[in-house]
Parts: sequence; structure tokens; C-alpha cells
Amino acid sequence: MIPFSILDLSPIAEGSDAADSFRRSLDLAQHGERWGYQRFWLAEHHGMPGIASAATAVLIGYVAGGTNTIRVGAGGIMLPNHSPLVIAEQFGTLASLYPGRIDLGLGRAPGSDQVTARALRRNLASDADEFPQDVVELMDYFAGSTRRPVQAVPGAGLEVPLWILGSSLFGAQLAAHLGLPYAFASHFAPQMMMQAIELYRASFRPSAQLDKPYVMLGYNVFAAETDEEAQFLATSMQQAFVNLRSGRPTRLKPPVRGYLEALDLPERMMLDSVLSCSAIGSPASVKTQMEAFIARTRPDELMITSQIFDHAARLRSYEITAEIQRAG
Repeated sequence: MIPFSILDLSPIAEGSDAADSFRRSLDLAQHGERWGYQRFWLAEHHGMPGIASAATAVLIGYVAGGTNTIRVGAGGIMLPNHSPLVIAEQFGTLASLYPGRIDLGLGRAPGSDQVTARALRRNLASDADEFPQDVVELMDYFAGSTRRPVQAVPGAGLEVPLWILGSSLFGAQLAAHLGLPYAFASHFAPQMMMQAIELYRASFRPSAQLDKPYVMLGYNVFAAETDEEAQFLATSMQQAFVNLRSGRPTRLKPPVRGYLEALDLPERMMLDSVLSCSAIGSPASVKTQMEAFIARTRPDELMITSQIFDHAARLRSYEITAEIQRAG
């Protein structure tokens, strides 16, 4: 079966704090390394009470320092929030400390609301529009290109694989044009997934980094010993999405029995849409759902996310998923 990786938002569960989240992220990465996951990625979000990975490069260093072989990276850095030179220096530092293990996924969304985006000193009118130019500038820093008046130290000459992240056709076009691997956020925005995959593969131009298209898809997994228990565990993520889309983001809440049945029709339809790329159930049920998804989309890799309230249950979900992958 194709490789599986882990996407961790370093969730802050109700009743805990960021310090707990960081310890659990490292523990998950250490388990994931033993179970054979290929990568462990952390995502940049700001002003979110339930997500602790705002200082993404710092947290990547913590996780990489506590593991040995698993690749660790950003899924992703929201480049409009940053100077490309600063990101080249940060990830050049990480690549120097942990050679051959650092990935850099790049997105153009702010990873926040507009008020928070302004607090990040972003120019909302133009920053996202400059994303392609910023990606090229970042590539130049890693290449040590003489086109730039300054050098990224550390950074220049280091091989830090770049990825383009997206949930629309824009990212697919850019990744294909630059010859970079493409990660689609199907775990929460699946609406344009098939169009984006097809466009990327059809338009891909080989590059120094990559000679043929490489597609990674985000995928939610809630695995437990029984279908009923898995459905129960999934309600924490379902609550998080409903609360976020309602403009009242919260810490990750405990699961609630009967949660879906209590929702009104618009909320239920919204969840059915945004979480359509998910496998929920017992090991056998999850295996069937995952195999059908892989057969339909033909990805080169799956990036698994499991937003489960209880840490032990979350570990078990990832362990079950790894067992499915190893069984082929």
C-alpha cells in the first residue's frame, strides 16, 4: 500500500493547555516513527484556541529533536504571513540540525481570521497575490541564487523539499508549473479534489526536485475496536468544525453520544461535505473505506489526521491505521 504520514494540529483539548499538547505531539511522533509512518507534519494556525502549533518551526524542532528517522515538516507554513528569507533561514536551521529529515509545505491562506491576519502585520490586499513570487524567492534562497541580493545563512545550498499545499485549482497549477509535489487539503475542503488532482497531473513540468507528479491527500481517520466507538470518538472533530464554521472556535471538546442526531439539517449537511474524505469505524470498516478512497483518487501518499480528544484513543487510531497500511 502507499505510504501513510501524520498531520498533527497539536490540538489543545478542553481542560488542558499548550504544554500538554506539545508533549502529546512528540509522543504521537515517537509512536508514529515506530509504526512506520513516513512523515510528521505540523500546521500553522493563529488565534485558534484549540490549535497550539502557531510557532510551527519551533515545534518542528522540538519534534525532530525527540525522534530519529521520521521526516518532520510543515503542512504547512502560510507563506504570506512571513518573509521568504526568514522562512529560508528557519528551515535552513532545521535542515542543518536534522539533515535529510525536514520538509517544507507552503500554503497561501493566512491560517487565521482577518483580524488576526492584520495582527501578523500582513498586507491583506496583496500578500496572497504575491504567493507564487514568494515561493520562487524562497526556492532561490535555498539554491543560493545570485538573483537575490542576500544569502540565506543557513539555508543556501541545503536540500529542503518544498511542497505546495492547496484546496483549489490555484495550488494545483502552481505546483505543476514549478515541478513540486502537491498536497491537497481533502481532509477539510474536498470539494475540488478530483479536479485539482487531474489538473496537476496533466500540467506537471519536471524540475530539479521532482521528475514526475506526486500527490498527497489529507484524510481523516477515526479508528477504534468497534464502529460505534469510532463514531463516538469522531464527534470531537465534528464539534470543532461546527463551532469553527459558526464563528465560535473552541478547544477540542470531549466526544458526545448522539451528537450528529442532535444537529439541524444545515449543520449536518455541512459536516457531510467537509468531512467526506474520512474513514470512521472498526479496523475492518476503516480498511474498506480507505481502500475505496485510494482506488478512486490514486494518491502517492496519504496524510492522516485524527483529531481525537483522548490521547490514548488517538494513539490507538493511528496504530490501527498503520496496521492497515502494513497489511497492504
